[in-house]
Amino acid sequence: MTSDPWGRVDEQGTVYVRTADGERVVGSWQAGSPEEALAYFERKYEGLAVEIGLLERRVRTTDLSPKDALTAIEHLRASVDEAHAVGDLDALSKRLDALVSAVEERREERKAQKAKATDEARHAKEALVVEAEELAASEQWRAAGERLRALVDTWKGLPRLDRKTDDELWHRFSHARSAFSKRRKSHFASLDAQREEARRRKEKLVEEAEALSDSTDWGPTAARYRELMAEWKAAGRAQREAEDDLWNRFRGAQDIFFQARSEVFAERDAEQRENLTRKEELVVEAEKILPVTDLKAARAAFRLVNERWEQIGHVPRDARPKIEARLHAVERAIHEAEDSEWRRTNPEARARAEGLTGQLQAAVDKLRSQANAARASGNNAKADKLEAELAGREALLEQALKGLEEFGG
Repeated sequence: MTSDPWGRVDEQGTVYVRTADGERVVGSWQAGSPEEALAYFERKYEGLAVEIGLLERRVRTTDLSPKDALTAIEHLRASVDEAHAVGDLDALSKRLDALVSAVEERREERKAQKAKATDEARHAKEALVVEAEELAASEQWRAAGERLRALVDTWKGLPRLDRKTDDELWHRFSHARSAFSKRRKSHFASLDAQREEARRRKEKLVEEAEALSDSTDWGPTAARYRELMAEWKAAGRAQREAEDDLWNRFRGAQDIFFQARSEVFAERDAEQRENLTRKEELVVEAEKILPVTDLKAARAAFRLVNERWEQIGHVPRDARPKIEARLHAVERAIHEAEDSEWRRTNPEARARAEGLTGQLQAAVDKLRSQANAARASGNNAKADKLEAELAGREALLEQALKGLEEFGG
């Protein structure tokens, strides 16, 4: 009889394997030596060990599903239990038991991962729904629309939840998108109506602008163009193509008018600059009249200057105040000289001035006499009061005397 630690061959060629439950027959061998028989059945064992090793590797390194892994394990377990092989079959069974435990652990891990992924997907979809519902009220039509489309793509990339939860969340998500689309459609329909109304209003403005383009009524027409521009801005925007075409016509009509006005004004400005030069020469001539020493001659000279001044015409608007102020200064000086001459030669005014002077002189003399008497009698308080009043009357008297001197008196 030939044997090894895991099996033996008896004299009749029967081959046995040793297990924890005892020996069992695995086959018979008649064609060769017992050693060859054991080697043959040991190779059978090695084949089973290789198959188990391959399954262990698949479980460890691939995404073999737990169900398929357990099916493969049970298949190998049956092969081990019924194996016609010589070797440590109990060790192979223990390896299969360990592999079952590993698969069960992986099943639990996958179950936990799936639960986690499902929970994350639910939170992610809830967040998408909340954001979509917020966007549904937005008026940032382009940005919100693009964001909603991006949310749909994100939704499609998330795992499905249980049907009830997934359907409820999708209903809210879809409702938010529909509400936004309905509001956006309504907004742009209203905007189209506004733009059509703006187009009609601007067409009328263009027609009026074109009708005014050949006007030579410069001031009122320019003012009307400013009003038309204000009305244009208030009308809002028309459709882009219509807006551009209408604007080009509107600006073109204005350009025709303002170009013509500019040419006319350029000629007028040149003429007015020449007028300014001539009036500056007249002002210099008028200023030579001052100071007025001969009123009659001054009036005559100024009258000649003023006649030529009126014949010259307009000067540039920004220069007008200064040049006219210089001429008016000469005119005022002549008027002041006339007033002074009138006051000097007016007998009624002279008589009034003399009367006032006499009255003030009498009052001064009286107050001075009263103050001296009060001081002499020792009534200093009364004297001080009278002297203060006397000082005021003397000041008035001095002014009256100066006025009287103007009459040559």
